[in-house]
Amino acid sequence: MRVLGLDVGSSSIKGAILDTVSGEIAHFVSRPFPAPVRSSTAGAFEVAPVAVEQGVCAVVRQLLTLAPEARSLFVSGQMGGTVLVDSAGAYRSNYVSWRDQRATVRPETGATRLEEIRERWNQDVMASLGNELQPGSSSTICYCLQQTSGIPNDAIPVSIADAVLGRLCGSAPRMHVTHAIGMVNLFTLDWHREAYALLGLEELTFPGLIHDLAPCGDWSIDNQTLAVYGTYGDQQCALRGAGLQPNEMSINVSTGSQVSMRTAEYSAGRYQGRCYFGGDVLKTMTHLPAGRSLNVLVDLLTELATAEGVTLQNVWQTIASRSDAAESTGLEVDLAFFSGPLGSTGSITGITTENLTVGQLFRAAFLAMAQNYRRCADWLDPDGTWDSVVICGGMTRTIPLLRQRIQELFPQPLRETVGDETMLGLLEIAREVERG
Repeated sequence: MRVLGLDVGSSSIKGAILDTVSGEIAHFVSRPFPAPVRSSTAGAFEVAPVAVEQGVCAVVRQLLTLAPEARSLFVSGQMGGTVLVDSAGAYRSNYVSWRDQRATVRPETGATRLEEIRERWNQDVMASLGNELQPGSSSTICYCLQQTSGIPNDAIPVSIADAVLGRLCGSAPRMHVTHAIGMVNLFTLDWHREAYALLGLEELTFPGLIHDLAPCGDWSIDNQTLAVYGTYGDQQCALRGAGLQPNEMSINVSTGSQVSMRTAEYSAGRYQGRCYFGGDVLKTMTHLPAGRSLNVLVDLLTELATAEGVTLQNVWQTIASRSDAAESTGLEVDLAFFSGPLGSTGSITGITTENLTVGQLFRAAFLAMAQNYRRCADWLDPDGTWDSVVICGGMTRTIPLLRQRIQELFPQPLRETVGDETMLGLLEIAREVERG
């Protein structure tokens, strides 16, 4: 049976046709995620939900021309951020993205909104929320809106994917637990109303909280009706597509990077906690230095060529070959150029006149990445109970040295995924639904 898969991502809205019998994923269709609208609010990153809806409709319409017999749509989406909707699903605000930074803007006097939240939430509250508190978290955004314009009495916070698909289906607002990061008490698996009450949001209405894979509604489009399943958190979908097993450590190496482990129940620690499928919990560390930080080094090395109008054609191929041929020296690289759990300021140390080369620089950077992954894995599971490792994201397939560095620090059996993990995850969900 062929069904449709849709991912409402941060950079694109993409879809594909999923064959639950053959396992084939084909006919990828993509539209850019809409650009932010202008805002007078400092640090704001808002997107018109109608524009997202138009992109979703365009992708699904194109897929239906390729698979007109499809009767089901399985959806994942970007986590974090918030759209306010009413009980009928009508949009009551723009989508305030997870990229929004208004909570970090410092007023002339006093604390930032993010600092105010940290003052109100003690460590026990943070632990029960899975240590999820970012400028673009739903809780942060709701607090900021309440402190400025106020939140209408009938407004309900949901993810952008839930807002759009819920409106298209005419469904009551709802969210799947995999999407509700930083909103759910991981010890009770219900909305953390007490945490929101500490922010003065005790009157906030929450959407329905969904734990199973039941459809959210039916969407009538172009004289066809699709049963819509989801929407599910994109990280969890990707890990499901990677086939993450209990006692297996996942290392995602892409633009950003995460280390994750699946467990049967939540225990607080020096990591984030998120709901997974089937009642399991994900222990994870996100915002780890990876491709984005490596690009900082690439931009530095190519700046002069770019300034003179020269376009280098094989940058990453050259980096891969030079780093593979280089010898290890005393050069060390800290890739924490962006704020995350491993710091917010990077560095290059141990420089000599002989070792500051492209090959040795990136050889040191790849070692630093592998060491970061090992450190995070030890935080997730200090007892070292994992017995295998799965690498996702694709970067290690183009940079074999990075895979080698990881393998040196993770002696357990290691496998790599192939294909679009998110769509593979949606395919596995579709197969489970089909089996009943």
